[in-house]
Amino acid sequence: MTAESQYNSEDYRVETDEDEHLTRVVIDTCARSFYLYSNEGDVKVVECDTSDEFMNVLTLVRAVVSDDIIAYTEMRVKTP
Repeated sequence: MTAESQYNSEDYRVETDEDEHLTRVVIDTCARSFYLYSNEGDVKVVECDTSDEFMNVLTLVRAVVSDDIIAYTEMRVKTP
């Protein structure tokens, strides 16, 4: 069993469009953070303390969230 197959996306579906639901998930790999945007204008931030925690949340997001609402931030490069 793969890690992604342990999650069923149907378990996370909303009943109607009137229910609050995700409209965008922005993943910041450098900051190990997830920005969750809802149809009601709310923004929630999930900050992961460890790489393992980040990978677990990433696996969940990829398994249950539609690819068309997932975005990644650009890599930040420090210049001298």
